[in-house]
Amino acid sequence: MPVTPFGKMPDGTPVEAVTIAAGGLSATVITFGAVIQDIRLAGVPHPLVLGFPTLDAYLRNPNYFGAVAGRYANRIAGGHFALDGTLIQLQQNEGVNHLHGGADGYGTRIWTLLRSDASSVTLGLVDAAGTNGYPGTLTVELTYSIEAPATLRTSISATTDAPTIVNLAQHSYFNLAGHGDILGHQLTIPAETYLPIDAGKIPTGERRPVAGTDFDFRQPRPIGKGDGEIVDTYDHNLIVTDAKTDAPHLLAHLASPESGVALDVLSTEPGVQFYGGHMVAVSDAGLNGEVYGANAGLCLEPQLFPDSPNQPGFPSAVLRPGAVYRQETLFAFNRG
Repeated sequence: MPVTPFGKMPDGTPVEAVTIAAGGLSATVITFGAVIQDIRLAGVPHPLVLGFPTLDAYLRNPNYFGAVAGRYANRIAGGHFALDGTLIQLQQNEGVNHLHGGADGYGTRIWTLLRSDASSVTLGLVDAAGTNGYPGTLTVELTYSIEAPATLRTSISATTDAPTIVNLAQHSYFNLAGHGDILGHQLTIPAETYLPIDAGKIPTGERRPVAGTDFDFRQPRPIGKGDGEIVDTYDHNLIVTDAKTDAPHLLAHLASPESGVALDVLSTEPGVQFYGGHMVAVSDAGLNGEVYGANAGLCLEPQLFPDSPNQPGFPSAVLRPGAVYRQETLFAFNRG
């Protein structure tokens, strides 16, 4: 597909857009933040993700819509951790904590367009040692590809020249009905346990059974409580496996009874951060013409567990020279 201009950053750096397609699915990706700007399914008259039609709207509304979060997605307590006996201090950009790689994390960087064809686009990013406090220069390559009939595959690899930590996550907000809120969506997550959090949204270290809690999505059920109450508690990691896997496994199933569109999220990652979008509040109209508000979309972010560098019982996020970080995540859409 042809590369088209999507705008310019305040310093004049151009941002490009590429639309890829196969089968009944198409997606538009921009080089700002490696953002999935739009996803469309044949026969469905509306977008399936939250996004904006202009770059300026993304800059005015820093919600990570469709972005890749990193170098460490999610939160690190106090913005610090120990690595090989050395205390590493990262940028503290959410109170005292570190979130999504810092204020200028990967979701706001300009990625390099390496190559593209009709059904795939590959982007690259070189993150210099010391940026936002991270040790080691990290070289990242990301490919978005569409596979018939309607699957968007995210393939990520990264290498480092010094020991560091890596945890990348695709941060799209989904609304399969195309308008309003997602409280009526049906969600299934095959997780037996979840990670309770403290007031700063940092995991306590406990793994708590989902049974009998609001985090039990082992059987399909609506996200909302059915009485008009706004969900304001969902920003937690649910544990599907204890460690990364070689092949993608099912992390979540989402369905809109209104539109009949469904989504399976499969990944090699052990956890899925379920964020119900209760903090969404923007000033610009989105792809569907609406100004998105609370719960306009939800995130199902495949990743390692939050604060893993400070939690010895969590899967390790350490990457060393000679090793390769890899992640495969699939977003498989269908119409019921």
